[in-house]
Amino acid sequence: MQNFTLELQFQIISIGSASGLVYIDNSLFIISDNSSFLYEYNILEKKLSKTKLLANSQENITKKDKFDFESIVLKGNKLHILGSGSTPKREKRITYNLETKNVAEKDLSKVYQNLKQTASISDDELNIEGASFFKKKWHLFQRGNGVNSRNGIFKINSLKTEFHTEFIKVQLPKIKHIETSFTDAILVEDKIYFLATAENTISTYDDGEILGSIIGRMNSQTFEIEFTQKISDNHKFEGLTLYTKTETEIQFLICEDNDTDVLETNIYKLTLNKE
Repeated sequence: MQNFTLELQFQIISIGSASGLVYIDNSLFIISDNSSFLYEYNILEKKLSKTKLLANSQENITKKDKFDFESIVLKGNKLHILGSGSTPKREKRITYNLETKNVAEKDLSKVYQNLKQTASISDDELNIEGASFFKKKWHLFQRGNGVNSRNGIFKINSLKTEFHTEFIKVQLPKIKHIETSFTDAILVEDKIYFLATAENTISTYDDGEILGSIIGRMNSQTFEIEFTQKISDNHKFEGLTLYTKTETEIQFLICEDNDTDVLETNIYKLTLNKE
């Protein structure tokens, strides 16, 4: 059991279904799974701006047409934004250069096909919800909320055409009768912190009743889980980023996917006391 506090930090109008975030120097970069914009919220000025990720970027895209951007990670001076891979439309990687503001798009269909073959996952069960980069390896976090509950981590050396893939299956704790499944993960020093949610569905496409969310930490080398802590009974937390850390505590910002068309996002501050 970890001592923690969870408090509402920001309410941001004009973003719905937030799915990932990265905090950099008083700016909060946010993606939404039903939008094809990258949002930047300036915390000091309380101002929101947005950047088109695609030529015809839209907000509140219908479920069957959305690109389902679920993962955002900082690598070098670029933000990498990945689709979940759960349908052919969702097999894109977008990069945003923080210095030049340049946006580039890449098709990841061959990479995602390789992931499915490596883990013996069917087309409709692949569901990448988080990404990190550590020691020249990408870690892609598979949300096992399909019928076969394949929670796990793909270790992949490249998102280009030549790549080698491993899949490490991870057993996560249950809330009530449902196993939690990854919704995001980040690297802090040599530890992986992750969010997971129990959702009463066996579909990567259709939403279900939310039974609660947890945060956990694992060893980045062995992927052994070091602790988990339930942080909510009814929130579906999907985005995680480091906010501050001291010798005694670590603070994260997390976002909630409310699975509605309402263009409003709540950002929470989660504080954990260090062991």
